[in-house]
Amino acid sequence: MKNLRPSERLYALVANEEDARVCTDISEEACREVPGNFFRIIVANMFTKIGDLLINPKTVLAWLIVAVGAPQALVGLLVPIRESGSLIPQLLIGAWVRRHPVRKGFWVMGAVLQGLAVLGMALAVWLLDALAAALVVIALLLLFSVSRGFCSVAMKDVQGKCIPRARRGRLAGLAATLSGLAAMLVGLLLFGGDKDPDIGFYAVLLLAAGLCWFLAGAVFAGVDEFRGETGGGGNALRQGVRSLNLLVRDRTFRHFVIARAFLMASALGSPFVVVLAQRHSQDTALLGSFVVASALASAISASVWGFLADASSRQVMIRGGGLAAMVCLLVAGLAMLSPSWRGGAWFYPLAFFVLAVAHSGVRIGRKTYLVDMAGGNKRTDYTAVSNTVIGVLLLVAGGLSAGVALLGTSWALLLLGSMGLLGAAWSWRLPELTHLADEPDGKAS
Repeated sequence: MKNLRPSERLYALVANEEDARVCTDISEEACREVPGNFFRIIVANMFTKIGDLLINPKTVLAWLIVAVGAPQALVGLLVPIRESGSLIPQLLIGAWVRRHPVRKGFWVMGAVLQGLAVLGMALAVWLLDALAAALVVIALLLLFSVSRGFCSVAMKDVQGKCIPRARRGRLAGLAATLSGLAAMLVGLLLFGGDKDPDIGFYAVLLLAAGLCWFLAGAVFAGVDEFRGETGGGGNALRQGVRSLNLLVRDRTFRHFVIARAFLMASALGSPFVVVLAQRHSQDTALLGSFVVASALASAISASVWGFLADASSRQVMIRGGGLAAMVCLLVAGLAMLSPSWRGGAWFYPLAFFVLAVAHSGVRIGRKTYLVDMAGGNKRTDYTAVSNTVIGVLLLVAGGLSAGVALLGTSWALLLLGSMGLLGAAWSWRLPELTHLADEPDGKAS
């Protein structure tokens, strides 16, 4: 290891192999650039995760809408727009991205557009009042979300070409761990005081978030990506609709999408845990504990999930989904049996923490499974189709859980816990991917 560059030495330690290369499914020229690309992708991910924390729609943007004097009902639009807006257009985005042999530019473009959208939010908060400011923030959140779709499609494809299969879960885990540590520190700083933040504070927060995305784009632009396939680069709409046939023709992919749909419960359950906690306290410190718990969960568990995903991403999906289901059902049961339980002030943040650990596993498991499932343009198609379908189903599941919540928050958690169990069971039906031939991209079936 004496002649290795610093990035190669560090990568050798992370990869736990002396030559630090397990490049059986990427080209030889791409293999030479793996160490540098590995850490560039991690650093870019760190900046985006910090930016995500600074404009989290469940916390910062929700408080911001109320702080500017806008109707509180607008808060309900934030999470659906943030999630589905980035997923639904990916069928068309994927067809467009597929036309280009080098695709990192789409990730950089998405990061820059997200940064511009956030800077626009900062200006709106500073210059406008009440409803006008809130409506501009929501409109820019839509632009932010769609731009995020470009990053989602491009990241999986670039990662698939630049990082070998046996190290992708490790990359995702380390990126999430380091990002979680940074986000936890930011969260502690945000909620360490005893005063409510003013409009100026929010404007500075948004400016900092925008800077994070610009820095992420600059780092990712340095990734050494080699040319790949460009087949199927015809009309985006026609090609996108044609890609939906994958759900009919590809049995493994169809079961993966079904499992992922049920596993949405790991994300949808978190807000209801927070709502139950609010019965015990409205203190800002309690809300801050949820933000820190989420970041801490990612920092502690993501690397473990990542290493496990390299061995079996299917098993990670099963374990993460099962754990999320157990948390939802346990919280729902305790809330029904003892609604005035005095231990709620500490129990709910703890339950939120475990649920965040489970969700981290679900995310890393299904992302690694998707990247490993196919090579070449098929990977881009898989990403675009699955994200588009999940984006639509997310709106349906969100509306359904919100409707059930009218009967009581506990009932919504019971529904989501049941979904989590189905997701874990459906993941069990998925095949292991270790049997696939280790061939360069474009040749793997």
